Amino acid sequence: MIKMCIEFIFDPIKWPREQMDEDFFKLSKMFNAMRSVVRVPDIDPKYKVAVLASKQEHCLVDFLYGWQEGKLPVEITCVISNHDRGPNSHVIRFLERHGIPYHYLCAKENEREEELLELVQNTDFLVLARYMQPVPLQKEAYLGYKLLESLSSKGSLTSYFNMILSGKFLRSYGKDVINIHHGLLPSFKGGKPAKQAFDAGVKLIGATSHFVTEELDAGPIIEQMVERVSHRDNLRTFVQKSEDVEKQCLAKAIKSYCELRVLPYEMNKTVVF
Repeated sequence: MIKMCIEFIFDPIKWPREQMDEDFFKLSKMFNAMRSVVRVPDIDPKYKVAVLASKQEHCLVDFLYGWQEGKLPVEITCVISNHDRGPNSHVIRFLERHGIPYHYLCAKENEREEELLELVQNTDFLVLARYMQPVPLQKEAYLGYKLLESLSSKGSLTSYFNMILSGKFLRSYGKDVINIHHGLLPSFKGGKPAKQAFDAGVKLIGATSHFVTEELDAGPIIEQMVERVSHRDNLRTFVQKSEDVEKQCLAKAIKSYCELRVLPYEMNKTVVF
């Protein structure tokens, strides 16, 4: 299997943008390519993206300021949250200045995802900037149950666990969803990864940006970053260092994705050029 990313310069007069898609499509057929995507940053519209976030704001705020500074080549259609922010909060004021809608979804889980699906229909992909939703612990409904059940026995969880998005939503949406996990996957899945890492006595903590799948924290990894820790650190400094790398990791993953440098293959792997 060959994965390839090609960058080139062209004359739009001699090679019109519309003709380019047709030519590359024919070329991909010659090689039986599974997928071929052509994107011209200066001509094609930016990817439309909705950002989902819960109460914690460090990833959301960093994403918004990165977008404002032109570091992230996307168009933000809206910010969606299951946390109600006041009208005078800095996030709401920022969004109002830039004309970006903010949607607070407070309905029950099934109704919330139906409303969410309506809000994101016209997006190209979703970004989860520390978005989690409390879901009742039901064995028959969620693939992440066994993992979370074992965590519950250690006192980490009670009758609820944090889930990102349901399999039903992912299948209905049918496009990529990129998440930031505040831990170095595949270790420390689920809730409180910083505490899990602290209790394990690790020497490196990190963050992982990955595609969201139906299995909790198990999607193909796009980007990972680490920060060294030592016996001098406590749980508070673990969390602080984790938040710093989370912001950088998510921004780099989104930039790589928009530049078509992320190519998934097999079931859970990616090539990142």
